[in-house]
Amino acid sequence: MKDRSFLPINKKEVDSLGWGEVDFVYVTGDAYVDHPSFGVAIISRVLENAGFKVAILSQPDYKSAEAFKEFGRPRLGFLVTSGNIDSMVAHYTVSKKKRSYDYYSAGGKMGKRPDRAVIVYCNRIREAYGDVPIIIGGLEASLRRFAHYDYWDDKIRRSILIDSRADILSYGMGEKSILRIAELLDKGVPVKKIRDVLGTAYVCKTGEKIHYECAGGFDFNELKKDKKKYAEAFALQYKENDYINGKAVCEYYDGKMLVQNPPMPPLERDELDKVYCLPFTRAYHPIYKNEGGVPGINEVEFSITHNRGCFGACNFCAIAFHQGRSVRSRSIESVLNEAREITEMEGFKGYIHDVGGPTANFRYPSCQQQKEHGVCKNKKCLAPEPCKNLKVSHTEYVDLLSKIEKLPKVKKVFIRSGIRFDYLMLDRDDKFFKKLVKDHVSGQLKVAPEHCSSRVLRMMGKPDFSVYEKFRKKFFDITESFGKEQYLVPYLMSSHPGSTLRDAVELAVYLKKSGYSPEQVQDFYPTPGTASTVMYYTGIDPFTKKDVYVAREYEEKKMQRALLQWNKRENHEIVRSALEKCGRTDLIGFSKDCLVPPAKNEVMKTHSKKQNQRSNFQKTKNKPKKNLPKNNKKSFKTKNR
Repeated sequence: MKDRSFLPINKKEVDSLGWGEVDFVYVTGDAYVDHPSFGVAIISRVLENAGFKVAILSQPDYKSAEAFKEFGRPRLGFLVTSGNIDSMVAHYTVSKKKRSYDYYSAGGKMGKRPDRAVIVYCNRIREAYGDVPIIIGGLEASLRRFAHYDYWDDKIRRSILIDSRADILSYGMGEKSILRIAELLDKGVPVKKIRDVLGTAYVCKTGEKIHYECAGGFDFNELKKDKKKYAEAFALQYKENDYINGKAVCEYYDGKMLVQNPPMPPLERDELDKVYCLPFTRAYHPIYKNEGGVPGINEVEFSITHNRGCFGACNFCAIAFHQGRSVRSRSIESVLNEAREITEMEGFKGYIHDVGGPTANFRYPSCQQQKEHGVCKNKKCLAPEPCKNLKVSHTEYVDLLSKIEKLPKVKKVFIRSGIRFDYLMLDRDDKFFKKLVKDHVSGQLKVAPEHCSSRVLRMMGKPDFSVYEKFRKKFFDITESFGKEQYLVPYLMSSHPGSTLRDAVELAVYLKKSGYSPEQVQDFYPTPGTASTVMYYTGIDPFTKKDVYVAREYEEKKMQRALLQWNKRENHEIVRSALEKCGRTDLIGFSKDCLVPPAKNEVMKTHSKKQNQRSNFQKTKNKPKKNLPKNNKKSFKTKNR
């Protein structure tokens, strides 16, 4: 592999390069990892390739402004991200308890970034340099670009652009938008005048001219009080998130106007290829070596991303709101070149861990109509029923995998990204299914049926459970035909909006009958930018405007989770409580259909009752017959039969 260098992470490294000053300081809440699975690596390399000097300020001490002066005032501005995931998700579990491990910090150590990192970093930069241009991006900024429900505060928060006091927000996959912003700043255009870049949002005075046709116009003061309006606002934002037909969307804040320009078109194949051939070192910076490295790279070090976007559009997933629903993929040759690089890396043992993306088995837009006319505004491609226009083919993906397998030093290629099994089942050609089972499963294949209740699955934006059942049967039939012993590991979710306690019982019964005992279950986690989070907060489906049942109480959420792991002894008591609450005490007992045994005290009571019955029987039996009525013996036998 070619000798490659990291971008500078301190003033000393900048001086050694003879730069004098930097064009951009890129502030990130993650440790610096120069791998194409990390947003900071991609954006910084794209800017570097365009001739801009970028320095990385990784996990600065946020308790004062001093750390943000490491490189001096940059010539063009600061770029700010919380890192690969939302800082609140990185710090807290779904039960709002502090996590003990951070995959994106050296040694997994917690506390290296603040809560709401983008806001904190931007405010520190303003302290240090006043009106210096600040551009925010990444997942945290992208998914919080409008007024949004915040699970941790349990309220509607303002757009992160308002709270951070940044100048521009780059949403989605930002390679094109950040390059355009950099070019304009380099030409001397004031940051407050940059108003027409696609894929960006900005704040201006109410009434200022907007460059694009605009939709929306919701007021934050109404959104934070009116749940129906909030659901309507999200539905509009989701609908306009299309680079072909999408309009600008505005939102009002006490005399200020937030404007989101239409989305930037996605990178086409040749553009994606150029991004992924940039000189990534594919490693964490050596400065972290003594701390044990950065855990987040372990899963992706020998993995390849071959696509972007997802037309699956599950309601609980933020990919549709971030990467978009229009799929694009890299050329086979581009992926092969990356695979060749991986085979030359230190530590490579012959195994490519993944060739995937948001959904591994997508390579193209869902249909020709989507490619030419944009995504459908009022329906989805796969659920609840597949669209008749959907084009289904795994031919190119099979070709890609086959060619990687033939490379020298490659022993095995695995697929660990999610497989959309309903899309797979629509393919009349079984070639990929058979190849997947035969060559690309490492003993277990992870799939995501999520639930078995038709109503809950509809709320999730997933196909009917019967589709999973057909997939499951076919998977094991093909596995058996190859003489293999392999398993499915289904992802399951408890307490998703729409799921009642009875639905959780239904799923528990199914799991027992199928002989599957899940080790891990995901509670629904309301994160910004998803339709399911809107349902959780409002109790309204933003697309149909119908009411949705939501399990909000801690006790019920605990019950739903426990039911999915009914076999764990520590869950027995709460499962019994859930079954009693549902009127399903028929599932408490010792028969093969029961989920849990009775409580110990109930068993003791039953045992004691039987003992008393036996004792009374003995006493009655030993009484002299002359003291009994003539028909007593017959009556006794009938009574106690």
